[in-house]
Amino acid sequence: MAKLYIVPTPIGNLEDITLRAIRILEEVDYILAEDTRTTSVLLKHLGIEKKMYSHHKFNEHATSAMVAEAIEGGRNVALVSDAGTPGISDPGFLLVRTCVEAGLDVETLPGPTAFVPALVQSGFPCDRFCFEGFLPQKKGRNKRIAALADEERTMIFYESPFRVVKLLQQLSEVMGNEREASVSREITKKFEQTVRGTLAELIEHFTQNDPKGEFVIIVSGKPKARRAAEDDEE
Repeated sequence: MAKLYIVPTPIGNLEDITLRAIRILEEVDYILAEDTRTTSVLLKHLGIEKKMYSHHKFNEHATSAMVAEAIEGGRNVALVSDAGTPGISDPGFLLVRTCVEAGLDVETLPGPTAFVPALVQSGFPCDRFCFEGFLPQKKGRNKRIAALADEERTMIFYESPFRVVKLLQQLSEVMGNEREASVSREITKKFEQTVRGTLAELIEHFTQNDPKGEFVIIVSGKPKARRAAEDDEE
């Protein structure tokens, strides 16, 4: 029975792909790629020649039904994003849902996701965490951050280099300058770096050092003792 394969791809280092992922990319009838040019570089590195079609946030509503029909007709399809696991802050959810609703098999391979190494190396608790991904750029951004003021779980954010300092400042205004955080950039790449400290210290660091690359920001949850004290005051 044909199926949709969700195939994670490297987030930087091209060696970070599983043998199983390579086999699936070789065997499927075609590949859906967020950007065919980006995926072409990976396929060339792997020595794979395969037909590709674009599947991105601007056309996924229109293409999901057609892809589901192709799978129903017996064609195996792999979905990849530019980097990491499709569906995690990348296109993929709509296609998966369409296939599930049509009763088609969906098989997701394990693999690279930027927030996992950033979370583990932050030094903050990993047993419970809150993934926020990219916050809204304008409408609803402040409201979303305010809603996290009392969050006790470790929080994870994705952010572009152009808004890193702004996000750190907004978090500081709501959670306080002394809240601990960890900022990782360019994970698995040549200039990978993780900077840890208070929000105030991180704001100072990235104000003095121009943020470059792809960022994952990890913020410690609100200390339970502090929350209990505030509740007592109320």
